[in-house]
Amino acid sequence: MPRKQESVTENMIKNVIILPETEQDVTDAYDWYQTHKVGLEEDFLQCVDICIQSIQRNPEMYAIAHEGYRRALIRRFPYAIFYEYLEDVLTLYAVFHCSQDPKKWRNRLR
Repeated sequence: MPRKQESVTENMIKNVIILPETEQDVTDAYDWYQTHKVGLEEDFLQCVDICIQSIQRNPEMYAIAHEGYRRALIRRFPYAIFYEYLEDVLTLYAVFHCSQDPKKWRNRLR
């Protein structure tokens, strides 16, 4: 059992780039949840963190959404993380609400 733990840790991506725009996406969503239901904003952050950890463990698990960029859905919340995984570098481009116009996140990925 310890060997499996070691191999999973060794395969985790260590170089993660989170763009400032992505951080702003999370901040905006956090602020929105904070004004609508106390405590929900912390649940949102926790779910975002869990999703990012899942991406780090297995970045190729999620489907390609647009021209090589992948999309991971955030559990319990209508948000998706758009990212790219190239040569052991994980770049997080956006955290968007799923009801937003797809043109908005596609423009961000260019």
